[in-house]
Amino acid sequence: MQIKAVKLFENGFVTRPFALGGEDGVDKFENIKYRSSLQNYLIDTGKEVILVDTGMPAEAPSIATDTIYLGSKIKDYVSALADLGYKPEQVSKILVTHKHADHTGELRSFPNAKIYASKEEKEDMEFKGDNVIAVEYKDGAYHNFESSEKIADGVYFLPAKGHTRGNSIVIVENEGLFYMIHGDVTYTDEALYENKLSVVFEDIKLARETLDKVREFIKNNPTVYLSTHTPLGYENLENKKVVDLDNPPEVIPPKDIEQAKKESTGKYVCSVCGYVYDPEKGDPKNGIPAGTKFEDLPADWHCPRCKQSKDKFGEA
Repeated sequence: MQIKAVKLFENGFVTRPFALGGEDGVDKFENIKYRSSLQNYLIDTGKEVILVDTGMPAEAPSIATDTIYLGSKIKDYVSALADLGYKPEQVSKILVTHKHADHTGELRSFPNAKIYASKEEKEDMEFKGDNVIAVEYKDGAYHNFESSEKIADGVYFLPAKGHTRGNSIVIVENEGLFYMIHGDVTYTDEALYENKLSVVFEDIKLARETLDKVREFIKNNPTVYLSTHTPLGYENLENKKVVDLDNPPEVIPPKDIEQAKKESTGKYVCSVCGYVYDPEKGDPKNGIPAGTKFEDLPADWHCPRCKQSKDKFGEA
């Protein structure tokens, strides 16, 4: 069994209020920055190749707001996969932790793979096709999680609702360790250690319950925590670093980031789900005609995909 990081963006940042302010409020936290990145994960069982999420769409810009910046692009997903030695046709299964675009962007590149997602996420993404499987978590309890679905020997899909209404996590058992691939239960590992929720959730009560379960699992099992939005994710993987909740890692500040100045495209990207508002197209389904600048959108306009408010958007 091998687990590998599919590295997509690097040298970004996320602010402490964004990453930790979900319950206490953003004004309770100093506006410092943590390192951020974007990577997803691959599981090679020796018999099949399983992906956990598939990154941003190849054509999408990096998310960049005052609160989160994914960083500069390393590779598109399929190219990053090729660098690891894999072709799309080798992938048999894709496990979707949740519906956001930085986790589902290149599902289209794997038409022969079976796609596993919770019933709620399948409905929200309007998935169609015989290759899409709505996970029923039919295999009973898994440690302190009340239900699970076994995907392959040593690979388990668990409900972890809150960040989205059908959010899931994946745990891989290998050589006595438990590798937890959690999507966005936290945006940075510092939030795990400090027991704080981010500002991005669809159900804060369920998000709290999920984080409590995750921390309980970690206390009772040697767990390597594989995050999507911090380089600690792949650093933990490379070092087989087991979480010790009583001893948080040293906080390493992000590199000074000089974003190249460029002529504005007029497009804005949602920092939560990656939806891009294009003024040339508008949002006709919600009564916004083509030609409407982002600045001229009504104050109560929300992201068509994840329903976040305008202040969650940044210039693309």
